[in-house]
Amino acid sequence: MPASDEEAGIRIELVFATTEKQTLLSVVVPEGCTAANAVTGSTLTKEFPNVDFSNCPIGVWGRPVSADYRLVAGDRLEIYRPLRHDPREARRELATQGRSMGQARQKPDSR
Repeated sequence: MPASDEEAGIRIELVFATTEKQTLLSVVVPEGCTAANAVTGSTLTKEFPNVDFSNCPIGVWGRPVSADYRLVAGDRLEIYRPLRHDPREARRELATQGRSMGQARQKPDSR
């Protein structure tokens, strides 16, 4: 829950992205605010109404954290989208076809 006045809290960044849009918010939250409270109290829930943020993994500066992680000034709270496909399974599937991840993205030669 973002605070209205910098004196009342700490500044953090909230980051979320879909395939179509990236959002980075700089907000002030109360000292002792949890990661879950920062997410649910942010404008992200209105900006992305179809996303169930309670089921999204979260991290701070690329390291996974739990919902009850207490934020500190300067934290970059990242909300990760659930994966559509397990990357390990995708690599295994491609390997059975004799291909790799880089080859999966290449378009067939049109000669």
